[in-house]
Amino acid sequence: MITEILNWTVKIMEYPLYENVTVRDVIFAFIVILIAFIIAKFIAISLRRSLADKMRKDQLELLIKFVYAVILLIAIVTVTPILGVSLTGLLVAGGIAGIVIGFASQKVVSNLLSGLFLIAERPIKIGDQIVVGNIAGFVEDMNIMSTIVRTYDGLYVRIPNETLFTSNITNPVANVARRFEYTISIRYTDDANKAIEIIKRLIEEHPFALKNPPPRVFVDSLGENGVNILVRIWAPSTIWLDVKMELLWKIKIELEKNGINIAFPQRVLWFGKELGGQDKVERSD
Repeated sequence: MITEILNWTVKIMEYPLYENVTVRDVIFAFIVILIAFIIAKFIAISLRRSLADKMRKDQLELLIKFVYAVILLIAIVTVTPILGVSLTGLLVAGGIAGIVIGFASQKVVSNLLSGLFLIAERPIKIGDQIVVGNIAGFVEDMNIMSTIVRTYDGLYVRIPNETLFTSNITNPVANVARRFEYTISIRYTDDANKAIEIIKRLIEEHPFALKNPPPRVFVDSLGENGVNILVRIWAPSTIWLDVKMELLWKIKIELEKNGINIAFPQRVLWFGKELGGQDKVERSD
């Protein structure tokens, strides 16, 4: 009885449906498609769990559909020869169209892949301040194809992800502290040590000037018009610009209160015959 059932099953499996395609081939193709569907479903669930807090919902759904389509396409291409479908003609026709579409969509695909890499690497996030080339500002939005940056003067700039991915990205607020510096030039007749003490005291009194890393104040060079004092200060990254503007003015006011003035461009001219030249001027008048 069992032998008869097995023989009957084998006959059914080997029964030709069309050309050389048998029932077994159709069942095998169905199993391959089913497995591909299960794999795609598993990957979709994994992507939803891992990227739910990193991507917008619409972008995530678009990515999942793309992965779905790729997996099922691979499965279909795998089973079509088993079902007796020749892909040669389709590939020739599709190849010509593919070349044309490929040239047209080269940038699109490049931006798409760059967007995926940016999402995976996460060098920046929404709200960060970045500098890319000559564009500086806040990241307002990150799409699968491009990134929107709001510049400091209020302009919205769309940067293609390919450009962003291949450029040097500077994030000025990634570190909690940021250093800024001044070069303050005082007259040669002023006391540089006294000026340094005044500047150090002002930095120490400022609530947002960090003590660690410590500030540095020192004579950097003897300039053409005065003694150049270099001032390096660390401040929290979020308010460093406010601290920089406030301290610079305080330093200027405090130095002047103590009789120390900012140097200005000047020239000292020496005449070989000063009196003689003066006599000539007086005579010419």
